[in-house]
Amino acid sequence: MVVRRPPGRRAQILAVAADRFHRSGYHQVSMTEVAAGVGITAPALYRHFRGKPELLDRAVRSGLEALSDALRSAADTAELGSALAAVAVAHRPLGTLVQRDARLLPPDRRAALRRELRADVALMVTVLRAERPELTVADAELLCWSALSGCAGLSYQSAAPQPRRAEPLLRELVAAVLAVSLDGTTAGPTPTAAPAPQARPQARREELLAAAVRLFHRRGFDNVSTDQLGAAVGISGPSVYRHFDSKAHLLAASLVRSRERLWHEVDGAIAAAAGPAAAGPASAGSAPAGEAAALAAGLRAYVDFALRNGDYLGAMLSETDRLAPPDRRVAVDFRRDFLRTWVGLLRQVRPEDDAVAARIRVHALFSLVNDGVRNAPHSARPDLGDCLRRIGRAALGVPELPEPPEPLESPEPP
Repeated sequence: MVVRRPPGRRAQILAVAADRFHRSGYHQVSMTEVAAGVGITAPALYRHFRGKPELLDRAVRSGLEALSDALRSAADTAELGSALAAVAVAHRPLGTLVQRDARLLPPDRRAALRRELRADVALMVTVLRAERPELTVADAELLCWSALSGCAGLSYQSAAPQPRRAEPLLRELVAAVLAVSLDGTTAGPTPTAAPAPQARPQARREELLAAAVRLFHRRGFDNVSTDQLGAAVGISGPSVYRHFDSKAHLLAASLVRSRERLWHEVDGAIAAAAGPAAAGPASAGSAPAGEAAALAAGLRAYVDFALRNGDYLGAMLSETDRLAPPDRRVAVDFRRDFLRTWVGLLRQVRPEDDAVAARIRVHALFSLVNDGVRNAPHSARPDLGDCLRRIGRAALGVPELPEPPEPLESPEPP
């Protein structure tokens, strides 16, 4: 007797795998767990997919195929927004799979996925420039990548919002981003990472923290050896253990340092701009000037931080799931508190938004900035900071935010 597989079984497996990878991170999910989620045995799962790398590859490709199909039918920017919003809601794990986990695939598969995304953006650019012929190709590409990344921000919501709430807001967000004018953007100072520590007792430890952030983000924790970490700072692999008990300890310490830098720069800028007047409630009918100034300062500080510390943000996104449970809880609590600060501030500036809408907007902002500073060739634009601030204001729904003055120098890390 021939045993027939249930129709759609592969699609069911891919949906479960995508959800598990999205929620827990690729390395934390086993094939046995995916099989149990589908209701089959692990050997049965291996009849469909040879292993976890193929499962991840196919899960990402499945989402990208849905994205391509939706974009191919879009005839104008309104339909682009509808397509992006619908895919973001229906394939919510896709954002984290592309931005966090796809880098763990073999180089040839990463390159293929990147080509697929570029083809999708090329479709969007054609539609956008038909409506806005004044845009250069480079400007249109940056706006389209930003719209795509902004919708991917929905992946980072701890709980999925109702589609009837999320889709209209994402359509509005995409329309606002694609309408941004990049005329007259100004070049900022060349972004540089924090200066290398000078000779002092803790210098080697600081060098290792910086190297760890860079290597863990770009290659993944499991793909970086202690020999590679040591070589990055001019010491042998075993010498790393003079400074850190283990590679896991080094990861935890590097992410702590990342959070300290982010909080010091961004929350410090928000607090300084808000001033004492923002501590009390605004009078009836008054414009939330202090809150608007604080939000503008926070946006500038976040973009400036991202331009100088893309690896920090990338490692915080990609490697948190590799932490030991106590360290992971601390990292998640920080992320929650950081988000809460922004959501609360945005709701003061946009009281018409409830908490759900504000979270969608803030996640979109973080996603498009984090992608924008790492997305070549746009990452090399001298005016990228100004571009991302304009696009970020559009995503937040506050295009008229006051523009804070340029800081004289980057704040020193703690």
